[in-house]
Amino acid sequence: MSDTTYRPSRLLRTLATSLLGLAAVSAGHAQEKFTYMTNWYAQAEHGGFYQAVATGLYKKYGLDVSIRMGGPQVNVVQLMAAGQADCVMGSSDLQMVQVREGGVPVVTMAAVFQKDPQVLIAHEDVKSFEDLKGKTILIASSAHRGYWPWLKAKFGFTDAQTRPYTFNIQPFVADKNVAQQGYLTSEPFAIQKAGVKANTLMFSDFGFPAYATTISCLDKTVKDRSAVVENFVRASMEGWKSYLADPAPANALIKKDNPNMTDEQLAYSVSKLKELSMVTGGDAVKAGIGIITPQRAKASYDFLVSAKLIDPAKVKLEDAYKLDFIQTLKVLP
Repeated sequence: MSDTTYRPSRLLRTLATSLLGLAAVSAGHAQEKFTYMTNWYAQAEHGGFYQAVATGLYKKYGLDVSIRMGGPQVNVVQLMAAGQADCVMGSSDLQMVQVREGGVPVVTMAAVFQKDPQVLIAHEDVKSFEDLKGKTILIASSAHRGYWPWLKAKFGFTDAQTRPYTFNIQPFVADKNVAQQGYLTSEPFAIQKAGVKANTLMFSDFGFPAYATTISCLDKTVKDRSAVVENFVRASMEGWKSYLADPAPANALIKKDNPNMTDEQLAYSVSKLKELSMVTGGDAVKAGIGIITPQRAKASYDFLVSAKLIDPAKVKLEDAYKLDFIQTLKVLP
């Protein structure tokens, strides 16, 4: 081959290689910024989201994700409506339906926990919910628009039994006639560390319908950035699968965000998530992590209506959930 035929060919190959390189660089810088706000300080209950950051899963799907912590005085929905987050972690799908009824156009895309981790914690003499009749029960103000109406209807509790829960276990530790709310993976550990023998009663074991740890976004975000939101959901569910297999990468980030978090607490929480199949059980076994079924969504909605916690004229079931993507995603445990 003569030099005159070779050189243009080589030039074309060189140009093509350069263009591919530029495309790769361009793609590397095309990460979509995305902010997800959690419902509390960083903890194992948020592990899959941190895992997707730590292991590069979000980057794999073209996302530059920032996780912002919530907390007891943080209104995550309000911050999302103000443009400070793209999607938020709802404590439950019940909460998000009520938010929508209140005028904020929030839609729930997925729910990581197949069972609500809310529990009542009682001293060792209490073996069942029925044994709590007449005892003082410490609950947060938000419980009155969540699980408390369900407990009253199911077990005959009364509002007169309740006192405010201040996210401090000392009143419970000091008084054997007191029970308190808690999160399956958190307060029972603190009470155990305090040397108090206690029993944990889980609502979902008795038919409480709520999902927990949701991905909830504004209608506009889902409409305008549908591909980005779907990639976030996909990477997050893969993150949860990865976290349950090896939590170390996420735990390092969790402790960085929340220096008060200990290795012992993280290990306890992860063990409980696995033991009770909070992420991988129920419908997730066959339908994938994050699944929300139409039947369960309707059960949550029907409870809210029956408890008069929402006005069905103001919020429709089909508007509060967008389930098509999570139903087709199927990140199997």
